[in-house]
Amino acid sequence: MKRLLAIIVSLASGFVLSASAQNPAATAPAGPVKIAVIAFQAAVAQTNEGLRNFSDLQKKYEPKRQQLRALAEEIDNMTKQLQAQGDKLSPTEQQARAKALDDKKKQLDRAAEDAQNDFQAEMSEIYNSLAAKVYDVLANYAQQQGYTVVFDVTGSQQQAPVVLYASESTNITKQIIDAYNLKSGVPAPPAPPAAPARPTAKPPAN
Repeated sequence: MKRLLAIIVSLASGFVLSASAQNPAATAPAGPVKIAVIAFQAAVAQTNEGLRNFSDLQKKYEPKRQQLRALAEEIDNMTKQLQAQGDKLSPTEQQARAKALDDKKKQLDRAAEDAQNDFQAEMSEIYNSLAAKVYDVLANYAQQQGYTVVFDVTGSQQQAPVVLYASESTNITKQIIDAYNLKSGVPAPPAPPAAPARPTAKPPAN
């Protein structure tokens, strides 16, 4: 799951919500500015809907990963056979096997690249669709709570302002996750089965 979250975080840039930006005609409210921060991409990924959808995507591509692993093992076996039998083969046979091995490697490279591109495209589509809905919840929450600005503290920001320090009390990531889960009605995914306990060695009998 940690690896999946890392992929998700790499797919989109940070979000910055400003009440005045949402409505250019609005005037700044009187009184002190109320600021919050959010790890927006993590919030999207950790909603119940995000956990479910990204897990389903991983399962969808598992057969393809198994095919790639099988092809990689086939290449490994072909390589070992060629190395072991190379001095016993005729030059023509060596050349034929080397070409067959090279063709297999090219096949694996193309298949892996196609699978990665397809996976990333579907991941991006899932993320962008869900992010738009989570953003609506964030905007509504910020307005209800009177926040003037919400900064994204996602680490992959390129153009958004960099937040060097923020009190934990200003972090509304969990509140947005909870608010979205309540709105979507998607239940939390089942917890993964616990790993079986390893038997402990018994001391030798006296």
